[in-house]
Amino acid sequence: MAGQQDGFALGVDLGTSNTVAVLRWPDGRTRPVLVDGHPIMPSGVYADADGHLHVGRDAHRLAQADPAGFEPNPKRRVDEETVELGGRAYRPAELLAATLRAVADAAVAAVGMLPPAVVTHPAAWTPARRQVLHDALELAGWPAAAEHTLAGPIAPGTRLLREPVAAARYFTQVLRRPVPVGGSVAVFDFGGGTLDVAVLRNEGADPWGDSGFQLVATGGIPDLGGLDLDAALLGRLGELVGPAHPREWGRLTDPATTAQRRDRQQLWDNVRGAKEMLSRAMVAPVAVPGVEAAVPLSREDFERLAAPLLARAVTETREVTTAAGLRPEQLSGLFLVGGSTRVPLVARLLHAELGIAPTVLEQPEMPVAEGALTDLPLPRHPGRPAVPAQPAPPAPTRPDPAGPAPTRQATSPAPAAGEADTGAATVAAGATRTNPTAPLGGVDAASAGPRGTLVAGGPVPQTSPTRYDGGPLAGGQVPRPTYDPGGPAFVPPGAAPAAHHAGVPGMPPSPPGGGWPPAGPGPGVPGAPFSPAPNGVRPGGGRPRRGRWIALGAGLVVVAVSAAVLLWVFRDRHPALDFRTAELVKTVAAGDTRPDQMFTATLGDRAYLARPLPDDHLQVTAVEAATGRTVWEKRTDATAQRWAGIRALPDGLLVLSDATGSDTPRVLAVLDGDSGDQRWRTDVGRDDTLHLGPDTVVRLDRTGERLVGLRLDDGRQRWERPIPRTEYGDARTRVVPVGTGAALDGPADAEGSPLAAWAGQADRLVQVGADRSVRVLDMRSGKILKERGNVAGLDDPMAARDDRLYVAENDRGLRLLSYDLGGLGTPSVLYEAPEQGGRVKDLVTCGERRVCLLETPGSGADDTRVVAATEGAGTRQWPAPRAETLVPVGEHVLAGRDSPDAVTLFAPDGTAVLRDRDGTAVRLDAGNVLLFSEAPGAYEDDRVLAGTAVDGKPVEMGQLKQIRSESCSWNTEMLVCGAEKEFRLYRFAG
Repeated sequence: MAGQQDGFALGVDLGTSNTVAVLRWPDGRTRPVLVDGHPIMPSGVYADADGHLHVGRDAHRLAQADPAGFEPNPKRRVDEETVELGGRAYRPAELLAATLRAVADAAVAAVGMLPPAVVTHPAAWTPARRQVLHDALELAGWPAAAEHTLAGPIAPGTRLLREPVAAARYFTQVLRRPVPVGGSVAVFDFGGGTLDVAVLRNEGADPWGDSGFQLVATGGIPDLGGLDLDAALLGRLGELVGPAHPREWGRLTDPATTAQRRDRQQLWDNVRGAKEMLSRAMVAPVAVPGVEAAVPLSREDFERLAAPLLARAVTETREVTTAAGLRPEQLSGLFLVGGSTRVPLVARLLHAELGIAPTVLEQPEMPVAEGALTDLPLPRHPGRPAVPAQPAPPAPTRPDPAGPAPTRQATSPAPAAGEADTGAATVAAGATRTNPTAPLGGVDAASAGPRGTLVAGGPVPQTSPTRYDGGPLAGGQVPRPTYDPGGPAFVPPGAAPAAHHAGVPGMPPSPPGGGWPPAGPGPGVPGAPFSPAPNGVRPGGGRPRRGRWIALGAGLVVVAVSAAVLLWVFRDRHPALDFRTAELVKTVAAGDTRPDQMFTATLGDRAYLARPLPDDHLQVTAVEAATGRTVWEKRTDATAQRWAGIRALPDGLLVLSDATGSDTPRVLAVLDGDSGDQRWRTDVGRDDTLHLGPDTVVRLDRTGERLVGLRLDDGRQRWERPIPRTEYGDARTRVVPVGTGAALDGPADAEGSPLAAWAGQADRLVQVGADRSVRVLDMRSGKILKERGNVAGLDDPMAARDDRLYVAENDRGLRLLSYDLGGLGTPSVLYEAPEQGGRVKDLVTCGERRVCLLETPGSGADDTRVVAATEGAGTRQWPAPRAETLVPVGEHVLAGRDSPDAVTLFAPDGTAVLRDRDGTAVRLDAGNVLLFSEAPGAYEDDRVLAGTAVDGKPVEMGQLKQIRSESCSWNTEMLVCGAEKEFRLYRFAG
């Protein structure tokens, strides 16, 4: 095998419940291996009557007919001599080999061969267990496996690597989270069957071993995983169903026939699905075989049952950290991997009890498999630099960049499909997990609203590897001068409109003293100017010259006015900015010690800089954005153990605290923009979301099941409206702000949400109920403007702008619908997917009456495409392979890609203006984009900056040294960031 693959590599995480494999191409790009069209393959194995072993989804489907032949978690049986399935005995190695064979077949189908591979295993596995894995690889036809030693490199082929080492490498090499030499990171691997906790120390370069990571302490709970959470939910279901249906429940818990065992398997599947839904929703119905009505389970029930189990996990994590000789706050990071970390309560309890904010991704099953690829580094080709230079294009008016932009590989997972890009920013109180594709504080899937939702109360901004702390709470729209041509100039008869005709071909120049030019000698008077006859006719016939000049002058005035009007109508409202090398304008001290958190927000000519104090107050400094001159400096009256962030308002500043417990209220306060004095404060719930309008903030109170409108100036309640409930008592809801062109053409946060969401009088909300009903609300009064049933589900991707609501439904094949918000009548069908099985990755408005859809068809992520639909003008489609997110830039769109992070800027016709630029990008206005060379981070690191107009080439603007890029905010000229002990203000355009 060696030498044949030239850089191809395969990483495999053979999990208890699911197996994940990731392929790497020679150019460094990675993608999951699709087995049966899916990136995550269930690890279950089914033995049919002939003894043939089926795996993955086929195994689960066959198990519904005959559960006796099914083993859902063969990795849990690794210590047993044999496992009986369908009347036959199988060695555990045979069951694992069936899964590995399916992975190998899929890899060969993708690249034509089985590349060198790295297969991971738990750190605590004994030599006997690892031998079972060796045997499984051999039975599956893989090359003989070798394990790391400190004696020298191992031969190419198959390698075995410990799972926490792979996760730690992903944390540092892919997410680019710094762990200094001597520093440690904890890996919390919570899968379907087990919990594994490890603390690893970075020992520096190690050419033969684990690339610098040494296991310092390991632990775990072998009988705690997602399956145990399922069992707890099943017990609660029994409490609800058993008394009313004792016979049906007895057959499900103690089946005697194949049909009853099939029903029990179906029940477990339904409960697991409900658990997953409760990570995104407050209520999940469960269909119980033999019982007519579905039984609703609530997140409150689930968290009450799960809390004692997860408390064991928190205790184990603390004990493993202590065994490593560390306190939790001394860790460089706490990285959560494994599918069960999707449960929001996991991250919330770890954060509350340990005091360290965990990092958890949107797809936590992937990091171990992709991290394993670091064990097989890409080959270096002679003569090719490791980091290709990206020189700035020559431009006489733009200085040369300080240096080339380095390439990077980082992961920035995307928002959950269906989050809409809308006009009013959303602030949510109550994070339950760090979501790298979500705004500041992470978005709890249960309260997933449109992009721009801020959630306080879970992992804090520092843990989100793909967001800027400035996020949806930072910055604002910079007022831009507008050109007003005024009305048409009136020129009275005999006046001297020299300015109107100067330089016009055929027009004589005006004399120095003004007035009309001399006409030459008049009749009978040598040298006298011409004077027309009383009847207006020159002697000798013809039109009088003065009248001709007047008519010509008037015509030119009309032409000039018409030209001015045309220039006004067709002007470039967002011209290319004059990007230049970033210049440090001012530094503002942030205390004598390094703050744990730093926040910035920029709006117009004002920037706000915030950091927590030891007494839990927030110190806020308001400065002039252009100069850094201090306007005021105040300490907030409100206190909080942790803060979530700040948000610049038109005449003030909103501050929001972070969650420290499941029942602790969150502080929301508004400061006066002129003085810094606190105008008002209130408490909000962990899962509450806030929507900002011109003079009103609307709070979605999930605990109280109501919407409340509050005045922004003093916090007094304007109105209150209960959330509609279904006949089953389901009060789940989703709120989508209605955007405006003014808001969406201004600066945006890293997720694409407008920083000045209230611009253009964005004053309406669309509320979606659990019964698929939709109502349009006035933010100021709470009045229902329009209402209609059966429009959209809570999980349907939606976006709203001006007078249109766009919904992507997938009940009977993907369709993009457009509703008139003024009537909510029969929708227009803008697009229908040509094939079944596709899914929407993102949906944004991308111009007036124009919407852009990011669709991944059933064939996989490589065929992802952008569908741009303009009402009345049809659709355009173009490929955007492996794109995960869309950000509108006028009618252009930025398509973001993961693994590694890269962006492509598409013109309205689908032409790639900028293709596969490493890093991330943010919208400055509808005509300009700011580019960062690497994903944002909470720790000090170097970042290369560039800027580009939508119709130009990137201008490299140099490297910013040791900034906390997650804390940055921006306008069209300035970038404001936190550093170690100071805030920095940079000018990049003027």
